[in-house]
Amino acid sequence: QPRTREAKPSRRRSANARTRRGRGREMSFGTPGAFGGGGGFGQPAQSPPGAFGAPSPTQPTQVPNPNNDFQVANPPNDGISSLSWSPVANFLVATAWDGDVYCYEVGNNGQAMPKASQKHQGPVLCSDWSHDGSAVFSGGCDNKAQKWDLATNTPTQVAQHDAPIKELCWIKEVNLLATGSWDKTLRYWDTRQPTPALQVQLPERCYALSCSHPLLVVGTAERHIQVYDLNNPNQPFKQLQSPLKYQTRTVAAFPDKSGYLVGSIEGRVAVQHVEETMQSKNFTFKCHREQSDIYAVNDIKFHPTHGTFVTAGADGVFNFWDKDSKQRLKQMAKCVAPIPCGAFNRDGSIYAYAVSYDWSKGGQDPMAQTGQNNIFLHAVQESEVKPRPPAVRGRR
Repeated sequence: QPRTREAKPSRRRSANARTRRGRGREMSFGTPGAFGGGGGFGQPAQSPPGAFGAPSPTQPTQVPNPNNDFQVANPPNDGISSLSWSPVANFLVATAWDGDVYCYEVGNNGQAMPKASQKHQGPVLCSDWSHDGSAVFSGGCDNKAQKWDLATNTPTQVAQHDAPIKELCWIKEVNLLATGSWDKTLRYWDTRQPTPALQVQLPERCYALSCSHPLLVVGTAERHIQVYDLNNPNQPFKQLQSPLKYQTRTVAAFPDKSGYLVGSIEGRVAVQHVEETMQSKNFTFKCHREQSDIYAVNDIKFHPTHGTFVTAGADGVFNFWDKDSKQRLKQMAKCVAPIPCGAFNRDGSIYAYAVSYDWSKGGQDPMAQTGQNNIFLHAVQESEVKPRPPAVRGRR
């Protein structure tokens, strides 16, 4: 994969062509005969017994699955752009480039039951849940963010930008939705009001955003990093250039709010601390490389209890890491396509990841036309995410 200094995200096919491949349906949430059927919201889906992580006799039609993880039935029909778990139950939302937003219920045996879907008027790029698990927020190339009330299966527009919304997050501490856009603004929304509660100008297009209140980090085009203290959200607490030399693809705020991770298209991750007194602990490391081939770090997520993290790459690999001991905890087997996104569920027992073309090689790559889009559920083992003591270096 060629390395480029800066490449404005683009898609080689038209939105109409993407929609023709797999037009989604609006269906009633949890109604039998609707998208996947099954029980109502919050009610267990009908599924065979068995503990999550044990083999299931009723897995969907098999596709290449080198890590022997659970495959989600009825995955999106187009490139998968985001995955988000409910903070209160094992409901998983996936968004796709054909404009669809899908919701699945994951049973204790690892099977995912499709429950319902909603539609945007353009490709969907991001998603998040309300803190009580009652609603899903999604944003994308129709320049809008929607709030999908799951109990009533009703979508409502709650945000508007002048260009696609690349990232969003629900900030429960202040009951506001933050949206970052390619129109070079960061906006905060009281979802009951039609205008933003606050708008902040960004130096460039928003490419990545992560929040661990009161820390909010935005990565933009031209490698700008904006660090905000949400106790004073009107202006950045710190502005800097990414320590990585190539385009920012993802950021992740530390759970303890003391810093953040930056992932780039050049197969590197930077570990950054906010306070000046902690700068000596900053470092970078290489990852998602295979001999002379270098791949983008597409996504980074922290484990909710252990504070370790996982990176997902365009090489089709996800790795678990411990930043404090500077060790890789586990490298998983290579999948047949890039991993554009992933997410831990609320207790960190499941890591969901998409195996789907990420358009890193444009529309000329054969995978753009023939690649499959799948979601897998990995039963997380303690040894993969539990921190380790620093490695002891031998004396000379």
